[in-house]
Parts: sequence; structure tokens; C-alpha cells
Amino acid sequence: MSAGQPVFVGLDLGTSSARAFAVAADGSVLGRGSRPLRSRRDGIRHEQDPATWWDAAAVACRAALGEVAADRVAGVAVCGTSSTVLLVDRDGRPRTPALMYDDGRARAQARELGLAPSSGLAKLHWLLEHEPAGAAASGGLRLAHEPDVITRRLAGHAVAADASHALKSGYDPAAACWPPALARALDGVLPDVVAPGAQVGEVCDEAAEQTGLPVRAPIIAGMTDGCAAQIAAGALRAGDCNSVLGTTLVLKGCSAQRIEDPAHGVYSHRSPDGSWLPGGASSSGAGVLAAGFPGRDLDALGDLAAAHERTRVLAYPLVSRGERFPFVAPDAEAFMLGAPQGDGEHVAALLQGMALVERLCLEQLRRLGAATGGRLSLTGGATRSRHLCQLRADALGRPVHLPEQSESAFGMAILAAAAAAPDETLAAVAQRMSRTREVLEPRDALREHLDEQYARFVVELRRRGWLPA
Repeated sequence: MSAGQPVFVGLDLGTSSARAFAVAADGSVLGRGSRPLRSRRDGIRHEQDPATWWDAAAVACRAALGEVAADRVAGVAVCGTSSTVLLVDRDGRPRTPALMYDDGRARAQARELGLAPSSGLAKLHWLLEHEPAGAAASGGLRLAHEPDVITRRLAGHAVAADASHALKSGYDPAAACWPPALARALDGVLPDVVAPGAQVGEVCDEAAEQTGLPVRAPIIAGMTDGCAAQIAAGALRAGDCNSVLGTTLVLKGCSAQRIEDPAHGVYSHRSPDGSWLPGGASSSGAGVLAAGFPGRDLDALGDLAAAHERTRVLAYPLVSRGERFPFVAPDAEAFMLGAPQGDGEHVAALLQGMALVERLCLEQLRRLGAATGGRLSLTGGATRSRHLCQLRADALGRPVHLPEQSESAFGMAILAAAAAAPDETLAAVAQRMSRTREVLEPRDALREHLDEQYARFVVELRRRGWLPA
């Protein structure tokens, strides 16, 4: 069916790898590729070397396009992790490491600015205060987000950033500009910004040779990885929600109104359709499994935990120190109440903790007035574990939809396809290209137990002073 159709490429720079999808206009995946990325973690520090991003993205892209004729490619879009920033020189060369989304070194700057420590703007100030020797002499420093490094290499020259990645750097998506005071204070440092879905350039000769993309293929401004996963799931109707569980958890809804609550880590991206995507990014997630059980398969760990679904051990599974959503607590640390009897119960407590964090995230959005009663889809790497998906349905007490394709790279391919279809909305294109693989219903047998655990969970968070009453 997809023979002869235009093909769209999505690139995703994640925590652990760069991924690429080649997708036909009907949603058929024609190829995919990936290349590992390495992070450096040391206490509150979390960095990546931005010099490694291009090679990883190029290898992943060539693999995805291995069986696709280059002349069929009609667009490419790129996403990255929200609030990951670095400084580049005027030629686009990285001059600092990339401070990742949960890097905690900008706490002093965040306090001074009244922002969350994970804020891209707070990190920008930290980077400027610690700028590398000689950087200013090279012609000035510029803020860059993760995808900006890739889109510049694709185009062969400077291109505008997208408003989605610029949001946590202080960009105002409602006014479609940098706030005037911020623009004056950081004159020359802030990039030009365009709306997601806008064309920012065309693939140059050198990039085409390295990636397999055709010369002059349109480069489309992307969105953050959480928004990209929401697009992949087709969760773009009012009341729909999408929960991305990978190394960390990102949960977003869809609303006609902008919803903001910095005290609880809630903010809103602007959809290319004009609606708002309220939600937040937690530091909790499946990364605790990789850290605590290195090399173990997620499905195998789920099977191990299945015998301990009624554990009374209560866990908050933080990947790193500090929490960003469903509350803001820079000093929050992972905890486990009770002693698990063996690996099976230990894993069960961590999985249950992830599901309870997710439930609290949804409760916060609902409390702030977001409609959350539409379709709830689950995306991200953790959807590989059917046991965990079922447990999440049980803890949330509602059906969950598992899309056939849940990767953020797939969402970027949809965004590129929507840019090539000006007569269709992004929501309509996403509905056409996204398909549901399975729907899991909550099991009544665990409802009472999980409700009790959730009540204990909330009490404990309030006792620690992390969750306001």
C-alpha cells in the first residue's frame, strides 16, 4: 500500500540513543535505525558530549533509509530531550558539554530567577557564568538546544530553533517571541525561533552524503520528545492524554486553554494546531531498573515482579536527586518503605511506584482544570513490558491504549508529513498515521490494594514536605 508514497523521516535524540524512523504517508514504517549515546552522571551532574550527536543521528538515519529510495523522502523533523541546552559559537560549534534535562547544577541561578532547577533558562545562566576560556573571543556564544545542533548540520548553516524546545529557555509561545526583558538581557545569545511544523531549511550536500537524505529535502522544526511521543500516539484531541515512560516519565494532555503551575512543574507547549499540550516531566522512571538491575531485560523483570503485585513495600523510584513533576522538590531522593524479600518484590515495588507517580501526575493535571477523560495512550520504551502496562492501567483505574508505534521518532515523521499537507491539521494527519496495537482494561482485583497504596504514597510525600497539602 505504501509503494510510491512520499516518505518522512523522524529523528529523536534520547538519553541513551539516537533513533530514526522512515515512515510512508499512510503510517507504514519502512525502516528504522538507532545508535547508542552515552551520558556522564556524577551526583547532580548529567552531561552529554554534543560532538557525538551528529554521527549518531547520521548513522541512525542511514540505517532507517537503507531500503528507501532517496527521492521519495519529502521531509525530516528532529526532536530531543526537553531542557537540554549548551552553548555554541557563531559557527555552530559546541563550546560546552550539553547540560541534560535533569542536570542540577543551576540551583542557585534557578532560585535567583524563580525557576525550577531543571529550567533551560537557569542552565543557560549557569553556562554563561562558567563559559569556557576563550569562547567569547571566538565570536560570541549562542544558546542551542539538542535538535538545533542537528538541524544546523542538516542545513549546513544556522537555522531557527523551534518554540517547543525553546519553551523552557524562556520563550513565550503565546506571544510568539522572547520576552522583551529577557531578549535585552541576553542580546545576541538567544536564537531565532519559529513554530513547530515550519520549514527551517533544506538538507545540504554534505549532510545528504552522510545521512542518506536527499539534497534539498525540507527540514521541519520539531518538538520535544514528550510532545513527539504524544503526536505518535495521536493524542491530540481535547481530553486525550499521553504518558511517555522511558528513563524518565513525561505526561501531557490536550486542552483549548493554556495551563501553567510552576509550583507543581506543570507547563504547556503550543501545538501546531493552536491548542495547548499541558503536562510535565518527572525525574521518576524506568531508569531506576537499568541502574539497579543492569543488563536485565525489562520483560524478564516484569515477569519476576508479577508474583508480588500485592506488595506493601512503597517506593518512590527517582532516577536522580530532585523531582520536577508532579511537584517541584530539588532535594527529593528515592525512597523505599519496607524491606523487599528478594529481587522479585524489589522490582514489583519499583514498578508500582512508577504507576503511582503517573497517577499523581494525572491528578495534578485534573486539579488544575485540564480535561483528562479522553483516551489515555502509553508510549516510550517501557511499553515493551506488558506487565508494567497492565499495572499502570490497574493503578490508574482506566483503560490504556498501546499505539502500534510509540517512538518519538515516529511522531517527528508525522509532524514532517503534516507540514507537507497544509490542508490537513496535525491532529488529522496523526489520526491517519497512528494505529492502536492493544487496549488494556484495569483489573478489578487489584483496585482496592492500589488505592490503599496510593493513599499511603500521598501521605508520605506530604510528610516529607515535597507535596503541598
